[in-house]
Amino acid sequence: MAFKSEELAKAYWRENISLVLKLLVVWFVVSYGFGIILADVLNQITFFGFKLGFWFAQQGSILTFVVLIFVYVNRMAALDNKYEVHEE
Repeated sequence: MAFKSEELAKAYWRENISLVLKLLVVWFVVSYGFGIILADVLNQITFFGFKLGFWFAQQGSILTFVVLIFVYVNRMAALDNKYEVHEE
């Protein structure tokens, strides 16, 4: 990557790391929070015939991870375009 200035490079990486941390927080809340910590509370609700806490532990965290991958790819493409470091 060839940035036009050192300031642009720092701003790019600041936004990149910020995005990664936000997505990791979402994944942590869904997988650990909903699947483990709040499982007993969520198990009082059924979702497609399954207890919701169980569903988050078995399927929800995986599906959330896959969605977060697509969100990351999309947001990073926009970030690359913003800082003009995208691939041709």
